[in-house]
Amino acid sequence: MQFELTVPTVTDRLIQQALLQILQPILDPTFSEHSYGFRPGRRAQDAVLAAQAYVQSGRRVVVDVDLEKFFDRVNHDILIDRLSKRIGDAGVIRLIRAYLDSGIMSDGVVQQRTKGTPQGGPLSPLLANVMLDEVDKELERRGHCFVRYADDANVYVRSRQAGERVMALLRRLYGKLNLTVNEAKSAVASVFGRKFLGYSFWVARGGEVKRRVADKPMATFKQRVRQLTRRSGGRSMQDVVDGLRPYLLGWKAYFGLAQTPRVWRELDEGLRHRLRAIQLKQWKRGTTTYRELRALGASVDLAAQVAANTRRWWRGSAGLLNSVLTIAWFDRLGLPRLS
Repeated sequence: MQFELTVPTVTDRLIQQALLQILQPILDPTFSEHSYGFRPGRRAQDAVLAAQAYVQSGRRVVVDVDLEKFFDRVNHDILIDRLSKRIGDAGVIRLIRAYLDSGIMSDGVVQQRTKGTPQGGPLSPLLANVMLDEVDKELERRGHCFVRYADDANVYVRSRQAGERVMALLRRLYGKLNLTVNEAKSAVASVFGRKFLGYSFWVARGGEVKRRVADKPMATFKQRVRQLTRRSGGRSMQDVVDGLRPYLLGWKAYFGLAQTPRVWRELDEGLRHRLRAIQLKQWKRGTTTYRELRALGASVDLAAQVAANTRRWWRGSAGLLNSVLTIAWFDRLGLPRLS
């Protein structure tokens, strides 16, 4: 059994942070403009926008490359060699070597390692970019259109034949770094059948390429919402909304680039429908439902009609109830809107 040594001491962490502050401004300007991961002033959304521009230009085939266990397999000697060519300070190189060589515990014995970067270490993302920049520069030299975010690289070409040639090239380039392409997750395929950083592309009327949330993260979103709005536990509607808010805000902040207003509206409507059903279930009894609806300003007839169907939570939470538990009512509770 193997596991990384426990959280570094404060001193170790401070040294790593200090090294990062020294190295980041020196190394970052030397990286490829096509690299977006773990770089100041660059976001995953910027990578998605760059990819979209390549697809819009007519490059509809993508060489989608994923590296197998990249952070676990970074070769220390190769990385130090590439780093030494960029940094002339032997003392800094020794510190980084010590950082990389920090041991792992195996059956109670600390063993040195020759590959892999410490998981969660502040220097690891920067060192990853040092390692992979060599491949970036070769792709640049050959005039390829590509986007890389950490170990996730997409090269955009105009034909499958060109894509196969690029894939063979990447296998050779990564092989020189002792890195392996994950064949199960990598492919040469139409851009419209692949996802990149949670987004996928579609063609709108007039031939414009647009962005949408890919199927897998969309399914994950819906599942997470169901978990956060589970109908048991005796929580108030305010508690349910308070639990939802951070997730919805974070999800919207990341996927706000999606150009699918109808989908956003449907997600909003579906979420409010679910919350109305939960509210009906919480009121449970017809008398309680009638009393609460009247307190919210519902007419006698409307409150009576909804209260008469309290056991049909899903059906009863649409139609008439919408005029009482309105969008404004959810706004007052602090429920974020996605659309």
